[in-house]
Amino acid sequence: MDSVARTRVIFAVMAALLFAASATATALRFTSMAAMGGTPMPGGWTLSAAWLPLCGQTWLHTAASFVSMWATMTPAMMLPALAPMLWRERRSLTLHSGWLIILSAAGYFSAWLLAGVLLFPIGAAVASLAVRVPLIARAAPLATGLIVVVAGVLQCSAWKANQLHACHSIRHCQMTSPVDALAAWRSGVRFAVRCASCCGNWLAVLLATGVMDREATLIVSVAIAVERIAASRGRLVRLVGVSSVAAGVMLIARAL
Repeated sequence: MDSVARTRVIFAVMAALLFAASATATALRFTSMAAMGGTPMPGGWTLSAAWLPLCGQTWLHTAASFVSMWATMTPAMMLPALAPMLWRERRSLTLHSGWLIILSAAGYFSAWLLAGVLLFPIGAAVASLAVRVPLIARAAPLATGLIVVVAGVLQCSAWKANQLHACHSIRHCQMTSPVDALAAWRSGVRFAVRCASCCGNWLAVLLATGVMDREATLIVSVAIAVERIAASRGRLVRLVGVSSVAAGVMLIARAL
């Protein structure tokens, strides 16, 4: 086996192991969160225990738990979208520079980790308002349905098509391959920012439907993977958007 083939095997094995570890850890965390239950809210929905401190917990402990969960689930959600792009980039690299791809991936996921850190105070503030103001709690199911509908509309738009085209290859984010560790790290961070802007509609759906909800996380993960892998198949991408609109309409009807 030559060096290129050996490196491709290493790349595939590492990606598969990372995905399996992340998916398993995420499933275990979801089971633990489900056992904790949640807070029944006006409007017929349940507030996840991830956003507010449980009995005896501090805000710092709650934030650390959320960020830990976010870091655990992000590889399982984003690796199916990231790995094919890194694979295409990997074809033009040598065995030695394969480590730069690992650093790029590390930069990519560190940016997503920072996103989780920034999202927690926003989600916690909204959860606190929902607990204190019943009117906001009652409006939450309707707002969730509207967000899902808007996400589906954006999925079918020219804006989303342009975002997917730009995100189809890592070279659209950086025209030259990274030549050192710092450049590789920065490349991964820039690619994460591009990726977040591309799948922002689905992240909004995830946050609105429950970032710690198993079914919502699975659906969003599949939607992100499908749109990245099938970026050149506009009909399939739009079908995902139409499905989101239909799901949002159902949520709105249920809320009303």
